[in-house]
Amino acid sequence: MYVDYDPVVLAHARALLTSSEEGATDYIDADLRDTGTILTRAAELIDFTRPVAVTLIAVLHAIPDSDDPYAIVARLMDAVPPGSCLALTHSASDLLRAEQKESLEDVNSRLIQQRFTYRGREQVARFFDGLDLAAPGLVRVEEWRPDPGPASPGKSHLWCAVGSKR
Repeated sequence: MYVDYDPVVLAHARALLTSSEEGATDYIDADLRDTGTILTRAAELIDFTRPVAVTLIAVLHAIPDSDDPYAIVARLMDAVPPGSCLALTHSASDLLRAEQKESLEDVNSRLIQQRFTYRGREQVARFFDGLDLAAPGLVRVEEWRPDPGPASPGKSHLWCAVGSKR
């Protein structure tokens, strides 16, 4: 189940998401803040009596503190059974260099519809309250179980982790 409210993403989803005998896929045209709609529609396809993976990849930075992103994540995780997992990435305020912060603040000041909220490691860790973090815990994206071989040339400004519900 994929959720987004962007019409361009919806068009791509309709073209790319196809169901088969191995499994079904669907798209929900909704805002992440509308957890009621998301959970109701998702229940039409997903069996919420079995563990579910909730993936929030590069989306929570689009939810300002005033919309209580922690409550949104808590509602989603409350709806899934024990054994379910939460995987997320989040833009990090504490991993940016000074010039990156200035550049992002400049971009944010020009955005009309949606601004980004960068959060520090402790703030991102709160999304996993009550969950057991998988090793290596909350780390930069490139540090989460990296492939053997040469390291990537740069360092991301994204925190990531996977936690499981007890």
